[in-house]
Amino acid sequence: MENEDLSKLKIDKTRVITGTRKKRRLIYWVLLFVAVLVLVFLYVEGVFTPAIKVQVATVSQVYPSQAFTMLNASGYVVAQRKSALASKVTGRLIWLGVEEGSFVKKDQVIARLENQDVSASKDQAAANVNVARHNLDQAKAELRDATASLDRNKELLSRGVIARQTYDDVLARYDKAEAGVAAAEAALKAATAALEGAAALLEYTLIRAPFDAVVLTKDADIGDIVTPLGAAANAKAAVVTIADMSSLEVEADVSESNLSRVSPGQPCEIQLDALPDQRFRGEIHMIVPTADRSKATVMVKVRFVDKDSRILPEMSAKVAFLSRPVVGDEKRPRIALNQSAVVKRKSQAVFLVKGDSVVETPVSLGGPIGDMVEVLQGVKVGDVVVLNPPDRLKNGSKIKTEEK
Repeated sequence: MENEDLSKLKIDKTRVITGTRKKRRLIYWVLLFVAVLVLVFLYVEGVFTPAIKVQVATVSQVYPSQAFTMLNASGYVVAQRKSALASKVTGRLIWLGVEEGSFVKKDQVIARLENQDVSASKDQAAANVNVARHNLDQAKAELRDATASLDRNKELLSRGVIARQTYDDVLARYDKAEAGVAAAEAALKAATAALEGAAALLEYTLIRAPFDAVVLTKDADIGDIVTPLGAAANAKAAVVTIADMSSLEVEADVSESNLSRVSPGQPCEIQLDALPDQRFRGEIHMIVPTADRSKATVMVKVRFVDKDSRILPEMSAKVAFLSRPVVGDEKRPRIALNQSAVVKRKSQAVFLVKGDSVVETPVSLGGPIGDMVEVLQGVKVGDVVVLNPPDRLKNGSKIKTEEK
């Protein structure tokens, strides 16, 4: 009985081995199924599909005027009225009333040199004028008295009441008084001229703006010696530099071969690097009648039709010379892309680049702008699209980009 019970306690190894094999097979098939799913997913995602080499371009903001632009040139904004203000006399700068960016009016005093000696000379000259004026008044009074005495003695002489000698003495006094008036008048003119000279010297110590302008640079500080020549050590030739902002023009170089395509009065569009999102109307003011031999170019000056306080001297600019003026809605910028990027399948669409693949994106288009076309809806400025998409390019296709 006990032997039978012990025999029942034995482990059936065959059953254990068979169960383990079944579990291993099940795990194998599960792993195989998962691997197939992963491979199918990767295939659908295009991992095993070779990337298609394409050219791409960027959606950009353009202006309709580009369609009738005859020529482009670059240059700089230059003030046609510009002045470095200095004094005609040498002196120490004791007052400066402006700084960079200050607006000044014509004849406004913007700086002053020390002028105590010149001011004293002017006061002395003014006093001399007063002395000369009083001397003239005294000489005229003497002349009036001498004239009255001469008239009386002339009457008495005609009656024989006085001697001829007495009359001659009175006449000599009259001539002397008359000469005294002439001398006093000459002395007054000389004193007045001296006063004007002293006033001019005093005025030279005051630095005034010759026209309405904006201060561009401050070239001297209080305490500096200002001299007309600026040759002395530590001396300044100019105090400030100003420019008439209403005289700003773009000076652009046009090659000699393209000179026949521009003419005075021709409409232009000006774009400043500092304000890339805005175009300014312009027109050719002058074609400078000389050429630059080293560059084979001719300078063309383009004036701004519309003034803007943001336009500053020495800004770099690009000028588009147009065949006709910009009118109406042509002033508004447009979003545009290359026409070769548009495909017509179910609808008009472009292939938008997203990383290393493309997304087929429907677009709504407007009119053509040169070799580009306006985009009304679907993409935005800065998006990258595929040019001349091949037929095998599909939504989600892998690509290798080649910038154009």
